[in-house]
Amino acid sequence: FLHDAEGPEALSDLCLTQVCCSLDALCSRRADGSMCLSWALLFPQEVVDQLLRKMGTKGILNDTTVGIFRNCEELRLRRASIRFCPVSAEAFRLALCPHRLQELDASWVSGGLTGADIVSGLASNLECRSSLQRLSLNGLHLDWESLMEDGGTHVGFSSLQGLRTLSLANTDLTDAVLEDVCSLPQLESLDISCTVVSKLTALLDCKSTLKSLIAHRLRQLDMSPTGLFFVFSQLHALRHLDFSDDHITSDDSDGRDGDETVRQLLEGIPQVLPTLVSLDISGRKRITEAAVRAFVEARAGLVFMGLLATGASSSDVLTSQKNLKVTGEANENQVCEALRRYRDRECFTREALIHLYNLITDIDTPRPDMLKLVLGGMQSHPTSLHVHLVATACVFNLTTRDLAEAMPISLLSSTVNQLLYAMKTFPNHQQVQKNCLLALCSDYILQDVPFDKYLAAMLVINWLSRHEDPILQRMAVAVISILVAKLSTEETAQLSEDVSIMKQLLAIVQQKAMVGVVDSTLKFALSALWNLTDEMPTAARNFIECKGMELYEEVLESYYGEPSIEQKVLGLLNNIAEVEVLQDDLFEENLLEHILGLLQDSQVEVGVRYFAGGILAQLASRPEAWTLSAELLTAILKQLVCVFAFNNSPFFKVSFHPFYPLLQTGQPSGVQLWAVWAIHLVCSQNASHYSSMLEKEGVTELLKALAAHPDTHGDIKGLSDSILRMLEQHGGDTGLYVRKRAAHADPGSAF
Repeated sequence: FLHDAEGPEALSDLCLTQVCCSLDALCSRRADGSMCLSWALLFPQEVVDQLLRKMGTKGILNDTTVGIFRNCEELRLRRASIRFCPVSAEAFRLALCPHRLQELDASWVSGGLTGADIVSGLASNLECRSSLQRLSLNGLHLDWESLMEDGGTHVGFSSLQGLRTLSLANTDLTDAVLEDVCSLPQLESLDISCTVVSKLTALLDCKSTLKSLIAHRLRQLDMSPTGLFFVFSQLHALRHLDFSDDHITSDDSDGRDGDETVRQLLEGIPQVLPTLVSLDISGRKRITEAAVRAFVEARAGLVFMGLLATGASSSDVLTSQKNLKVTGEANENQVCEALRRYRDRECFTREALIHLYNLITDIDTPRPDMLKLVLGGMQSHPTSLHVHLVATACVFNLTTRDLAEAMPISLLSSTVNQLLYAMKTFPNHQQVQKNCLLALCSDYILQDVPFDKYLAAMLVINWLSRHEDPILQRMAVAVISILVAKLSTEETAQLSEDVSIMKQLLAIVQQKAMVGVVDSTLKFALSALWNLTDEMPTAARNFIECKGMELYEEVLESYYGEPSIEQKVLGLLNNIAEVEVLQDDLFEENLLEHILGLLQDSQVEVGVRYFAGGILAQLASRPEAWTLSAELLTAILKQLVCVFAFNNSPFFKVSFHPFYPLLQTGQPSGVQLWAVWAIHLVCSQNASHYSSMLEKEGVTELLKALAAHPDTHGDIKGLSDSILRMLEQHGGDTGLYVRKRAAHADPGSAF
């Protein structure tokens, strides 16, 4: 059991996820193709909001599925979110506008839905005109010119008289539309960041109600510092002001008037904006620590100050105020606060990540809170190379050595999947690829963290084909070796069909063998090839067609006496020997004599002799197909009789199917004896695990038949009886068999 600090998923979330997965079965179709729940009780109102949000986050909310919300009697929406979903104007009008909405987030909606469509649709519902309090249209084309008169009354934001919070960041908001917005009688919060407004004088129309103004990066602003300062000074109810700027894309001349306005605000008397408790001026230039100190000391109620990328966040007055939170670069708290607050702003996320990286270069304490912030930045800016370049380096520093083991599993899983996304998104950026590979090079992450291991293997293999750096090559091959051992049978088969993978790994083996080195890169490449061909006839044939047999014969001769190499080479050759149609490629006299020599040598490690015996037993089990000298076959059968004397071995069997032909009563005693000994060997390691496997695969019946046959060799009978006794003792603990491939990778830490 692996403890996850975040706890299990809520039951309500699990139920909603199941509903999302079962929508096709739960719904019928209308004439226009939209979905309708076949039957529906009166849903709890909060659950309906959650269902719509869940459908959006699962990526299944569209014109077809949103149709279920046309039933506004049983499915009553109040707080609706269609953020980032492909919904058309018509689908929006039919499914959402009939509801008495209190909140709507339609930010970044695709499908052609415009701000004008949304406002006119909502205004068509008389209840919505007064009930809607919060509206987010970030990232949309407003298309304001398309709005028509409605019964002689202009339809605009001012039609939605109940609005208190309006977010129009990253839209084509104009000065004229801003005037319409500011006529709202109850407007308390307004976000006009990254718009093309040039004048803010319209804000004076809501000066008595406006409590929060977010005006980040207003590049088209055309007002003098005096005019701006006057507007801000008149907003008597304002508690939060964000007048920050993008410091990365601007030059020294950009935003100069805004910078001067900020200076005047900082140095102004406390009677200006008297209720202000939060000021964000991150990214502004020409800010002095003295001005910041004066501003903070004059306002005892201040709770937030945004100073990232201003060079003015080091003042001691900022740390002396217990209730004051600050974004900046002076310390860890300021940097983490910046990552929390600026998750949706690429310029600030990038800046904060750079400072975080410098803070955690030598970190030795697990910090899941930091990793979560880094992950959030990557997820919010999936196509930003600048963010991922720094973020992937931060991930490595936060998970290196044994730090990963203290992280919540779900957090690590999400982080690794984001790393894979980065590898896929930036395939030609060497440093991003290197950072991701370094982060993946963790035994704990590769062995214990759930993520898409097939995708990871493919991405690392693709990276390997384009790079020859020996250090990174070693890590890549190690990762591939471990990942291949973790794949399902179907995934391994799919991977094995790619001949280029086989060629790459064989090229690495040849490269190392040419200079005669014994290093981890060679070992991991051999392990990967071994796992790729394990019960994979297609992969085994690809290996042969890629001249792998010739290379492996040379490796066996060159690395005689190196058991860590011999064992992996023989393990792969044993995989080939288990495929009857490929056995002819093993009938090479010098090769079999070499393998027989290993089997005969009592000084050779048991693992090497295990696979040597397996190869020879498979080939000797078909005397009718034997093409070499009869003397060699006799010598092999004679030597196999002695194999039962072997002792312990560290190997696990993936399947006992290859033993079927060897356990037939008509086989030579040497062949039978090796097979029975091998089964006895692995069962003695873990009888409770293999008892169910032997029973399911029919091996138990074969052993009983061997033990009962009058012509069976006495040693074979003894071993068969011993196996059956072990199985009988563990019969109550059968469990479910799980394919176990990791035994082909090196034990111990890979990195």
